[in-house]
Amino acid sequence: MSPTSSSPEKTFFGHPRALVTLFMTEVWERFSFYGMRAILALFLSAAVVDGGLGLSTGTAAALVGVYNAMVYLAALPGGWLADRVLGPRRAVLVGGLVIMSGHVSLAVPGGAGFVYLGLALIVCGTGLLKPNISSMVGHLYEHSEASRRDAGFSLFYMGINLGALSPFVVGALGQKVSYHLGFAIAAVGMLFGVVQYAAGGRGLRGIGARPARPLTPAERTRAVRTVVLALAALALLALAAGLLGVLTLDAATVFLTAVAIAVPAGYFAYILLGDHGLTELERARMRVYLWLFLAAAVFWMIFDQAATTLTIFAATSTNLEVAGWSMPSSWTQNINPIFIILLAPLFAALWVRLGGRAGTPLKFALALVLAGLSFVAMALAATAAEGGVRVSILWLVGVYLMQTVGELCLSPVGLSVTTRLAPAAFGSQMMGVWFLAVSVGDSVGGQVARLSDGGSSPGYYLWSGVFAVLVGLVLLLFAPRLRRVMHEESLDISRNLSGSDSPPGPPLS
Repeated sequence: MSPTSSSPEKTFFGHPRALVTLFMTEVWERFSFYGMRAILALFLSAAVVDGGLGLSTGTAAALVGVYNAMVYLAALPGGWLADRVLGPRRAVLVGGLVIMSGHVSLAVPGGAGFVYLGLALIVCGTGLLKPNISSMVGHLYEHSEASRRDAGFSLFYMGINLGALSPFVVGALGQKVSYHLGFAIAAVGMLFGVVQYAAGGRGLRGIGARPARPLTPAERTRAVRTVVLALAALALLALAAGLLGVLTLDAATVFLTAVAIAVPAGYFAYILLGDHGLTELERARMRVYLWLFLAAAVFWMIFDQAATTLTIFAATSTNLEVAGWSMPSSWTQNINPIFIILLAPLFAALWVRLGGRAGTPLKFALALVLAGLSFVAMALAATAAEGGVRVSILWLVGVYLMQTVGELCLSPVGLSVTTRLAPAAFGSQMMGVWFLAVSVGDSVGGQVARLSDGGSSPGYYLWSGVFAVLVGLVLLLFAPRLRRVMHEESLDISRNLSGSDSPPGPPLS
């Protein structure tokens, strides 16, 4: 789809004006998502008499991890629906309405049933909205504008983190007044996002209006049959588990973790081994993308524990007193988005200035090393907190600073490189594949935290951190070869893959 470069006078910080609509929609969607997530683990683990569900800390951490994983796992069918049925623009609108309904369900104080229904609705809605709004951002730029696209995604990412400041509102009301009131405020935020998106839709000028590859009648019949059979199989599996007495919340999170790992493994095999008319260059780039995907999964395994182990550490082991006033522990989740807002413009300018000299594999490797070092620091903080001591909040500030710099090296760059390396036949679906890396990391991280009794021990942080650093160093070793394939345009691909040619310019990786 052609970007709207015919109106260069209408710009947003030098970028297409349509970025404003997508930027603000993402602000409100992230307001609802991060606001709710800031209090979710606390709500699940709080005693029933305190307005919570009364789950153990480990089970609450696993459930939040799997919920996060399912949110991003749903991005794959969400991208498929946009590519084949709805079109990205309509998928974003429907997704926003479903997300809002999920938050309304959470806001109802009616017990666990409304909670699980609300989480399921948010999963489905975010799967429709998240990959497709990001894909539309990528379509604002010409294919050759890699550096400008990186900068545009960095600005878009700043919008994500403006919305992520919502724990200041949702967290305070949720912890100080009522968890359900906090969930209701998250629903209102999503409502604002839907209204803003609908009002600004004309400015998108055709981007995402139609599915890239609409289903034929025969394909539609097969798709409906597959969905019906899958739902029937899932119902039978749940029934069998119930009859055998193994249908527990922990067992469900383990099953969903296995699904979160199996789906991307199967999908990469489907893309690389199936007959989809991919060129040799597209296949080579997908193999590179697989490396980046695995690296990203390890990064998110560390990073997304902000909603579980780090929030619980803030609540139980961190001194949150400020001039005699006790800060809500959920507010510590605002540290990361504040750093993002401060640093994202600098990184956007940095990527443009470096141009093609800073390769994506180098950025990913740096992100992994920083994430790993942040958990090494957490190991030191957890050691200092043993015996009931509450440590300074500066420990968490330092941890979030390292993770934020790593995030800026990986997340907006990952969004951009996905739109650049995606085979032509897989458009929005590949953006869904990118979010599967978050799904894998979150689900595995949640299970490891559950098996570590909530992930509060120094040893848990230390070994998780060391693992991430080692993966980053391995990626750094392979960075030059990966980068050569990514930048291949006109050279003979066999020469490129054999390492005899390298891209012009002085590469940093």
